[in-house]
Amino acid sequence: MNYVRQLQLAPLLRKKSFFLLGPRSTGKTTLIRAQLAADVLVIDLLKSDNFLRLSNRPSDLGDMIRASGKEIVVIDEVQKLSSILDEVHRLIEETPTRFLLTGSSARRLRHGQANLLAGRAWQANLFPLVSAEIPQFDLTRYLTVGGLPQVYGSTEPHEELDAYVGTYLREEIQAEGAVRNLARFGRFLTIAALTTGEVLNFTNVARDIGVSPSTVIEHFRILEDTLIGFFVEPWGQSTKRKEVTAAKFYLFDTGVTNTLARLRTLERHSNLYGRAFEQFIAMELRAAIAYQRSPARLAYWRTQDQNEVDFVVGDVCAIEVKATERTSDRDATSLRRLQAEKELPAYFVVSQDPVERLKDGIRFVPYGRFLELLWGGGLLSGKVD
Repeated sequence: MNYVRQLQLAPLLRKKSFFLLGPRSTGKTTLIRAQLAADVLVIDLLKSDNFLRLSNRPSDLGDMIRASGKEIVVIDEVQKLSSILDEVHRLIEETPTRFLLTGSSARRLRHGQANLLAGRAWQANLFPLVSAEIPQFDLTRYLTVGGLPQVYGSTEPHEELDAYVGTYLREEIQAEGAVRNLARFGRFLTIAALTTGEVLNFTNVARDIGVSPSTVIEHFRILEDTLIGFFVEPWGQSTKRKEVTAAKFYLFDTGVTNTLARLRTLERHSNLYGRAFEQFIAMELRAAIAYQRSPARLAYWRTQDQNEVDFVVGDVCAIEVKATERTSDRDATSLRRLQAEKELPAYFVVSQDPVERLKDGIRFVPYGRFLELLWGGGLLSGKVD
């Protein structure tokens, strides 16, 4: 199946060179072929001839570019040879060449020489498919198997996910060289999946897998650096109540989460289903913020007396997510607590209730309508009427 992605590369490259980062199998190579095609020189560092040539003689990069006659150059899997970034740096400074540098590990880039491009190359991210990219979007399928392109459209999605998780453990984590005990790290991944969306308690996780809290923190950082997960920090603008300071953590894909948690199905009225629905909305918000180049920060709000709002998007809106098919005023209790501080212009309860209504300044909206606002650009720009 062909998917029309929200991320548009050509407008970005007219402005600047870019790092394009995303987990494996999110479709970076397919996106480049679809949007840039014959207009660019593609140098794939997974090909041994390219890797060996440029690792021995980085200066050959300029010769390859001149021979191609192209002004835009894609270096695929640049983390495989981060030393090439010295030559990229020089060419950006001395020529009109613009680069698209793709990778699946921010950690390996940081530990290489990517810092030399600070300010000379911006960053874009590619995530799993979002609802706006999938014709005849099927929520139940997405919550169960996720949005990796090779998985969502597959007739054997669980086989694809099993292979993906195995490849990630074997290749990505081992390649980082940061985990000595891969079996123990595998147990950590299962716990990370089961606690996706919860406020992190590093001590409890450490006790469950038999390591120190500092090791658990490092494990979560590895997931973040390899783009397999992301933190949602507490919102810091609220002043009238004392907030907790711990972050929440989400894995990057619902299907990967379920596979790591050894789940094949989700019971419609279970807590696991509700957690998957919240993760789905988190993924949509994160992707929209990135693709629309919004400065908004995704956060959450929670007080020490356990009042919690799932998401706060910059200074734009607050969102409570409910998987229920029939909402009630009780679903907006925490939003009203936050609303009392009058910090934000819009408040939403996003659910699977088909009825849209407005009460006391809080909008109860079906998730489909909310996603229309999000991907239409109105929500992040503050135009939600």
